[in-house]
Amino acid sequence: MAELAFASAKQLARKIERREIGCLELLDYFIKRIEQIDSELNAVVVRDFDRARSEARALDRKRSRIGPLHGVPMTVKESFDVAGLPTTWGLPEARENIPTQDALAVQRLKAAGAIIFGKTNVPKLLADWQSYNRVYGVTKNPWDPARSPGGSSGGAAAALAAGLTGLELGSDIGGSIRQPAHACGVFGHKPSWGLCSPLGHSLKGAVAMTDISVIGPLARSAEDLSLVLDLIAGPDPVQAEFRPRLPPPRARTFEGLRVAVWSHDQATETDAEITELIETLGRFLRKQGARVNFTARPAFDPKTAYHLYLRLLAAALGGRFSEEELAAARARAEARAADDVSADAITDRSYDPSHRAWLADHETRIRFRRAWGAFFQEWDVLLCPVIGTPAFLHALDTPTRERRVVVNGKEIAYNDMLFWPGITCGFHLPATAAPLGLTRAGLPVGVQVVGPYYGDQTTLAVARLLERHWRRFEPPPVFRDGV
Repeated sequence: MAELAFASAKQLARKIERREIGCLELLDYFIKRIEQIDSELNAVVVRDFDRARSEARALDRKRSRIGPLHGVPMTVKESFDVAGLPTTWGLPEARENIPTQDALAVQRLKAAGAIIFGKTNVPKLLADWQSYNRVYGVTKNPWDPARSPGGSSGGAAAALAAGLTGLELGSDIGGSIRQPAHACGVFGHKPSWGLCSPLGHSLKGAVAMTDISVIGPLARSAEDLSLVLDLIAGPDPVQAEFRPRLPPPRARTFEGLRVAVWSHDQATETDAEITELIETLGRFLRKQGARVNFTARPAFDPKTAYHLYLRLLAAALGGRFSEEELAAARARAEARAADDVSADAITDRSYDPSHRAWLADHETRIRFRRAWGAFFQEWDVLLCPVIGTPAFLHALDTPTRERRVVVNGKEIAYNDMLFWPGITCGFHLPATAAPLGLTRAGLPVGVQVVGPYYGDQTTLAVARLLERHWRRFEPPPVFRDGV
């Protein structure tokens, strides 16, 4: 039965529908894998096995399916509310925060038949590309336990890659779906901003949508991403009653697909192997009949757009800060040189902008969004790195602003890696992370398939084509043969 561990959610649902396996039997299979394997990874940190078994038995008794995920066992990122389970965002002081209602996306997944049987690890306040906190500890990468699985949906990606769950739900404001998918070799989709309601994904119970931040799926198959997006898309029904109708995919084959390839940029350091793999993919697509251009870019200065994203990101995150944290950021900003334009310097100056300053940045953002819109009138998708490096070594208990990583032999500030996640999500664009290949050291890396605003169906369709003709999910070697 080891093949079940790495099946797609759609394949698992099909096995249940055909009565090849029961809901409880399938759930128990994944529970057994967690009990035998997860001590090595620490990915599924909140477990709800007994209640899930009761739900699985009830589904087994039903004569007909209740939805497309009928009986599929899945986990969700710890930051999503699930009634009766803690939501801490990695903060020890939030251990007793036990919601009484499911997040809206969780409600929608359950209504489609999914069985939520646990929650996966995150970094403190979802603010890191590793998944470590003082509540649950550190999650390890299934490809190399010395390395991070990514963050902030790192537990989600690790659980999928190791075959511990059928499906996952994450969130993204600075690569938090895409970077873990890249680091663990799975698929992830960052939807267009505003497409999916994040209600129930807030430590403070906020109902307003945070700028830039989105929720979206992670999976072992691009097809699963499309399935979940269809289920969770749409606003809070208390505010509006409608189902969004996204434009259909611009292409269903590589033939005639218009592809821009942005494999590296002087504004950031990008690992040479990632650049090489993306350019190899571009040449492959050209041979398949796509129209491919390696120099096409939106009509703006990338560094200026990146710095704008950093200011808007800081303003969005600053809403979570206490007065003490804001005071500390102001002090750090005051101590920095005036010409310091590192990511840390820009964000420290921007956590508490005046409303007038934010409006000016928002006006500039809309101008850049128009430039992106014009770009996507000529090109269907953009292929670019998810982030500038493969999975990196753990750096526990060190503030991100004090960390350094080595890329192409050069030491760079950790947070300066925000360029590739931010150049797209800062402007509310959809982006699908898909497996790209393995480095010479045997680490997975991904490619970011970016599309026009509300062009989610196009990026997902291209990811499905890549899955079919370029690279599928590949289990980490050590977990390939399991229980």
